[in-house]
Amino acid sequence: MSVQAVADIGLIGLAVMGQNLVLNMDDHGFVVCAYNRTVSKVDHFLANEAKGTKIVGAHSIAEFCAKLKRPRKVMMLVKAGSAVDDFIEQVLPHLEAGDIIIDGGNSHYPDTIRRTKYLESKGFLFVGCGVSGGEEGARYGPSMMPGGSTAAWPHVKPIFQAIAAKVDGEPCCDWVGETGAGHYVKMVHNGIEYGDMQMICEAYDILKKTLGLTADEIGEIFTEWNQGELDSYLIEITRDILKFKDTDGKPLVEKIKDTAGQKGTGKWTVVSALDTGMPVTLIGEAVFARNLSAIKNERVAASKILGGPSGKFQGDKKQFIHDVSKALYASKIISYAQGFMLMREAAKENDWHLNNAGIALMWRGGCIIRSVFLGDIKTAYTKNPELTNLLFDPFFKAAIEGAADSWRRVVSQAVLLGIPTPCMSSALAFFDGYRNAVLPANLLQAQRDYFGAHTYQTLTSDEWVHTNWTGRGGNVASTTYLA
Repeated sequence: MSVQAVADIGLIGLAVMGQNLVLNMDDHGFVVCAYNRTVSKVDHFLANEAKGTKIVGAHSIAEFCAKLKRPRKVMMLVKAGSAVDDFIEQVLPHLEAGDIIIDGGNSHYPDTIRRTKYLESKGFLFVGCGVSGGEEGARYGPSMMPGGSTAAWPHVKPIFQAIAAKVDGEPCCDWVGETGAGHYVKMVHNGIEYGDMQMICEAYDILKKTLGLTADEIGEIFTEWNQGELDSYLIEITRDILKFKDTDGKPLVEKIKDTAGQKGTGKWTVVSALDTGMPVTLIGEAVFARNLSAIKNERVAASKILGGPSGKFQGDKKQFIHDVSKALYASKIISYAQGFMLMREAAKENDWHLNNAGIALMWRGGCIIRSVFLGDIKTAYTKNPELTNLLFDPFFKAAIEGAADSWRRVVSQAVLLGIPTPCMSSALAFFDGYRNAVLPANLLQAQRDYFGAHTYQTLTSDEWVHTNWTGRGGNVASTTYLA
C-alpha cells in the first residue's frame, strides 16, 4: 500500500526545540511529518503534545520521506557535527532532484558551506538556518537566519516567515545569503550575545562593588533601564534574576557559583575574526572573561596573595548610575559595530550578498539579543545599505559621542577601584584606536624591520623598503621569516 504525501514539511529530531517548532508550524496551518531516531518518541509526541493536531508521524526514514509533498522539505534539528551528515546520507536515497534539506541546528558555518556544495553537486538544495530564541522562541516565534541554496528560499519562505517572530508586522526572518551565510550570521549573533551578557555582568559588578548596592536595588535600576535605550530581552531577564528570591528569602543569584560555561559559538566568532583580520575585541574579551571565571580555584588562591586598591567611591551616586547606563550603551554600540564589520569581511571572502538591514530586523525580535536598539541599526542600514561602519551613521555617531564622557568616567573609576571591566574597557580602547588617524604601528613596523628585515612603507610611498638599522646588517629583505 502506497503512502500518501500529505505533509508540507518534515522535521527530524524531537528534542524540545524540534517539538516546539513542529507545534509552531501546526499552529500556522502547515501539515508537519515528525520523525525521531528513537521512534518511540514519535508515538509519545503524537499521543501527548501533538494530540488533536494535524501533525503526522513516521517510523522510518522511507515512510517519513514518502509522506512529504514535492519538492520535499526535510528539516533537521539534531546535534551539530557528524549527526547532521549521518541523517543527510540516510534521507538522500529517498529524495529526488530539487528536494530540500534544512539544517536548523547550531552548525559551524564551514560545515554548511561544505554541505551546500556537496548536495548541490547531487542535484539537491540545502539550507543552513540559524534559529534563535530558545524553547519559547521555537514555540511562539523564533528569529530565523536561513542561507544556502538560493533556489530553496521560495519554497521554505512561506513556512519560515509564518512561524518566525514578528516586529511591527514584519517577520524576523529573511534570506541571509549563499552557502554558509545563515549559520555565519547566527554565529555572530551568538558572539554578540556573549558580549551583551558580559557587559551587563560588568555593569552589575560595578554597581555592587562601587556603590554597595543590593541585588534588589540593582534590579530596580535594571527595571528603569529597560524603559529606555537599553530596553532588551537580556536587561529584562537580568532584572528578573536579580529580584528572584531563594526559599530563605535571599537573592538566588548570590548563591550561584561564579564560573561560566560556554558551548563554543563565541569562540568560533573570535577565531573567524582572527582569520579575517577584523578587530572584534569586545567579543574576544567576553570569551576570555568566561575562561577566567572558569579557573575559580586559581582566582581564590590569587585573591589571598595579590593585593589591589583599597579606595572608596567618593562621587555623586545618582550621576554614577546614569554613567554606568551610558557606558553600557556605548560599549553595546561598539560590539554591534564590530560584529557588522566582521560580517562585511566574511561576505567579501565568501562572496555572500548580505542584507545588513534584514539581519538587524531578524535580530529585532524572537532571539536572545532582541532589543529596541536593533531597530536603530535596521534604520541605519536601510538608509545606507553601503554604510562602512555603524559609527559613521549620524544616529550612532551622536549616541556614542553623547555617552563618551560617562563611559570614560566609569572605566576610569573601575580601574582606580580594581574592578575588572574587560568588555567596557576594550570597547573604549577600540573606539579610541578607530577614531585615531595615526597609531604607533609605525614604530612596530620599524621594530619588525630591525630584527627581521620585514620591510615597511613610508607615508609618501607604497614601495616596500628595508633599512640597515645597525650598520652591520645587509640590505636583503625577508619575505618568509616569521619571527
